[in-house]
Amino acid sequence: MEVSLKNNIQEEKKIIQEKISYHIYEILKLIGEDPEREGLLDTPNRVAKMYLDIFSGINLDPKLELNTLFEEKSNDWIIINDITFYSTCEHHLVTFYGKCHIGYIPNEKIAGLSKFARLVDVLSKKPQVQERLTNEIADCIDEVLKPKGIIVKVEAEHLCMCARGVKKPGSNTITQTKKGDLNQREIYNFLQLIN
Repeated sequence: MEVSLKNNIQEEKKIIQEKISYHIYEILKLIGEDPEREGLLDTPNRVAKMYLDIFSGINLDPKLELNTLFEEKSNDWIIINDITFYSTCEHHLVTFYGKCHIGYIPNEKIAGLSKFARLVDVLSKKPQVQERLTNEIADCIDEVLKPKGIIVKVEAEHLCMCARGVKKPGSNTITQTKKGDLNQREIYNFLQLIN
């Protein structure tokens, strides 16, 4: 039964990939390109495969990524710094990318460190805005770990600002959110530790 389910998922994925490929072919024609020329022959299929990857977080439950928990009595910051991510701006469907910094003060539960990188990956692999991504990361950690406090800081460069529109490469957007009962000293300590 498991093999049958896997085959059904693979078949569904193949059908979706073919549909995306068809529409990319049509877009190439609409912008005045010749999708039959040598350099573009396999482009629709490559783009379809890429879309299946970069949007693979859609319909996944990100809380499942925090599935390895341990009991721990620590009252100090646990910081996972410089988690690289790539996401897609939902307004223009172009990339934004950068680093995510996560810090939390546990409340008797900690998660495996790699799980935070997986959480960021799942939440970034869908049409997204940086502000929502920042909050979704914090909300998920808060719901699963119920820590004393959390801070999530995201720094990203947006190609919709760099390569089109105002064309300002190098401009960086910073978003930050906090949850829990954190005092000013704890917030300052977190910011010092990630810099």
